[in-house]
Amino acid sequence: MSIKNTLRFSFGIIIFLVGLIFTINTIFMYQIKENNISKKNITEIVYFQEEMNSLIKDITLTDDLKKLEYIKDNFIKYEKKFEEKKESIKLNNDDNDFLDYFIQDIHNDKLILNYLEKLYKNEKKIEDAFENVYKLQKEKITLLKNFDSEYPNEKRLRKKIEKIIMNRSNVGIVKNFGDIKYYSKETLFQHKDQNSLDKWMGEIITLKNSINGHDKLFNSYIKTVNKIATYAIRIREIEQIDTKLKNYLLMIIKENKKVDLNIENDIKKLTYKTMDLMHLTMTLLLIFTIVFIMILEYKVGKNVGLSVDEIEEKVQQGLETIYSLNKEIEVTQQEVVFTMGAIGERRSKETGNHVKRVAEYSKLFALYYGLDEKEAEMLKQASPMHDIGKVAIPDAILNKPGRFDDKERGIMNTHVELGYDMLKGSKRPLLKMAAIVAYEHHEKWDGTGYPRGLKGKEIHIYGRITAIADVFDALGSARVYKPAWDDERIFNLFKEERGKHFEPKLVDIFFEHLDQFLEIRDRFKDV
Repeated sequence: MSIKNTLRFSFGIIIFLVGLIFTINTIFMYQIKENNISKKNITEIVYFQEEMNSLIKDITLTDDLKKLEYIKDNFIKYEKKFEEKKESIKLNNDDNDFLDYFIQDIHNDKLILNYLEKLYKNEKKIEDAFENVYKLQKEKITLLKNFDSEYPNEKRLRKKIEKIIMNRSNVGIVKNFGDIKYYSKETLFQHKDQNSLDKWMGEIITLKNSINGHDKLFNSYIKTVNKIATYAIRIREIEQIDTKLKNYLLMIIKENKKVDLNIENDIKKLTYKTMDLMHLTMTLLLIFTIVFIMILEYKVGKNVGLSVDEIEEKVQQGLETIYSLNKEIEVTQQEVVFTMGAIGERRSKETGNHVKRVAEYSKLFALYYGLDEKEAEMLKQASPMHDIGKVAIPDAILNKPGRFDDKERGIMNTHVELGYDMLKGSKRPLLKMAAIVAYEHHEKWDGTGYPRGLKGKEIHIYGRITAIADVFDALGSARVYKPAWDDERIFNLFKEERGKHFEPKLVDIFFEHLDQFLEIRDRFKDV
């Protein structure tokens, strides 16, 4: 083969390799997008089941028939959404495309499918249990109303009997009446069983036989006693059944919590596996390309008397191609990191522009603080991951429209450690920086932050910068639990928190370059 044909063939292979790299990159990006849709579907099905669990708890506490029906309607609504989402996931499982033979979809993973099947079976158990709880609670509310309606009548009739007895001045009859009052409490408010009712009824009949001429009053009293005692006994039976059902449901809910956690862990593993496979594939292709170019250079230099300048030109072209491919991989990794950060924000119903603004603010703070351009740019790329741990926080807490109670706040605060655990194992500098940001962006300069209560410069500069950038944007943005603050209120807070929440130097930078921060906010404002 002539040298000319050899060169043509060699450069044809190089072009093929470049095209292959871009094709594989496109495949991975498509797969990441598809897996994000799967994660969203699985997250929604877990959310719907958690809402159904919550409604079961609510229905056991309500004492109002209208509220009972309202809870039932909501349960049916979430049950329908659960079934629709389940069918959607099953359709995705059956709809395999060509790429699935190379990279496993999340929704087709055997472990996740097994966990989802457990959720589906438990959902059926929850539906049946809800129906039973609903019927029992409806009956209980009706019985309580009937009891409350009839009980004053029992007291009224008992008072009439007591008046008759007091006029008799008979100690034995008075004692007998005292037993009636005792057994009425035993039957209606303590034991609530047939045995207590039989004793109560026996005392009433004994008293009736001891007093002549009041059969009509005693018959009315006996009839009323039978009514309200029947109500009380049945209420006690319902409460006992309720207790068993609650324990049964608690067992299912605990099992679902474990399944949810397993699903989350498997999704994380599959995501990192896909990213590692992408990095390895790209690296191998690049190495192969570099080796091929080096061999080509050697053969051309050996067999043809090319000048040094010509050889250098060819090598330079090859190196430029490699640099371009490396740049493409770097940009792809940055997009993946940014997308993962945006997922955490969107689960809490915040816009993608929030992470863009925080990224730009962080870079500006870093440059004025004294970090070099490269490190500041890396912080800009890492800061969008500050709230990635929110993907593991239940939507019922994440999107609550009011203040959190202590338990909810404790769960919400775990997002920093969850985010750190997701990222800390990576050996890549960008993800290492993101792990620090996720872990320390809620620490405060005066040591009152969380999770570790770090103080002053114990907090990494990345955490200190992201903290002030995140707070500035969060205060100026509307959230589900608050409206946006006006600028004057934000500026006053920053002045008050100088040396408390924020490092004084960072607050000074903010006010010295305020026009630049406001320009970023306007440039990336929410539509």
